[in-house]
Amino acid sequence: VQLVESGGGSVQPGGSLRLSCAASRSIFNLRTMGWYRQAPGKQRELVAVITSGGTTNYADSVKGRFTISRDNAKNTVSLQMNSLTLEDTGVYYCNNKPATAYWGQGTQVTVSS
Repeated sequence: VQLVESGGGSVQPGGSLRLSCAASRSIFNLRTMGWYRQAPGKQRELVAVITSGGTTNYADSVKGRFTISRDNAKNTVSLQMNSLTLEDTGVYYCNNKPATAYWGQGTQVTVSS
């Protein structure tokens, strides 16, 4: 079982980042994948979902700014984040939806001016 997130960093408000997640086949294949985030002092929340067939759904807070995509040949899922705001700061994780008990290390996204 493997989930490896990457692509985080520090950006100013209005900036963009692209996150990537490499997943083991047992987690990725034919399963719905999601990106989750955990802001400081808050519970982890689901922000974007993509089914194995490519249907997407987003939390209201990121709708129109974030785009989730997946490459079924490479077992990867990505999150393009545009127009970032201070409230997008947090650690971002990928996992199935519903999530498995296994979580990767996440990737830190910090939005600050």
